[in-house]
Amino acid sequence: MTNDDPRPVYFLSDSTGITAETLGNTLLTQFPASNFDRTTIPFITTVQQAQAVVNIIDDLAAHGLAPIVFSTAVGSDIRNTLATCKATIVDLIGTHVGQLERALGAQASGEPGRAHGLGNAVRYQSRMAAVEYAMEHDDGQSLRALEKAQLILVAPSRCGKTPTTMYLALQHGIFAANFPLVDEDFEREGLPKPLRPFVGKCFGLTSNPLRLSQVRTERRRGSPYASLRQCGFELRSAERLYVSHGIPYLNSASVSVEEMAATILQRMKLKH
Repeated sequence: MTNDDPRPVYFLSDSTGITAETLGNTLLTQFPASNFDRTTIPFITTVQQAQAVVNIIDDLAAHGLAPIVFSTAVGSDIRNTLATCKATIVDLIGTHVGQLERALGAQASGEPGRAHGLGNAVRYQSRMAAVEYAMEHDDGQSLRALEKAQLILVAPSRCGKTPTTMYLALQHGIFAANFPLVDEDFEREGLPKPLRPFVGKCFGLTSNPLRLSQVRTERRRGSPYASLRQCGFELRSAERLYVSHGIPYLNSASVSVEEMAATILQRMKLKH
């Protein structure tokens, strides 16, 4: 092992592992100079499985750098078994359960899978309905029941409309449609006709010409569609349209989908 070797990192869970990954990776971003080799092991549902994971981590520790472990195991038996491994352990559940039990005067259920499972059936079903709506209304494919949309993302092609609406649907249960702006819209400097009754639900995305050209080139190399000139024209025209109709907008060039979603939720005052 050398100092340049990546530090082994494990995300362990008795459910999907999504929470362990999200919180663990958030903490790791605070150490940008470090290199990590990440492994996720979900659905550790028995003590035997937990012990097998401990054996893997202990063997790794015996031959190199001690791993870092982020655990969101809820069951006390599994949590206690994982705690015996020869690693730096960040217990993202056990550290705080006791505090909450004392504050609420109640015992924790110890049931895994509630954060990303079917613990709240109504909320889960509403998220799935939002995903179906986002898929149907992607890129202006359907105008059916547009009045049900909580949000309509408007932007030139390849500015991030689709991943943002899908993220808002899956993570937040937001009924989001998205609609492309094309040359015809820029020529008449008006919103597409189907969107005019819903201008208050519209939110615009923009980018910078170079970034948009790079993204479009991956799709249609050498085409006028991907040219720097065309990208610059569309982005300038889109921003003029947003301003003239009072549509809030965001530059997506260097912003993650998660950051865009959070900004949109805040600025549009949306909640699930």
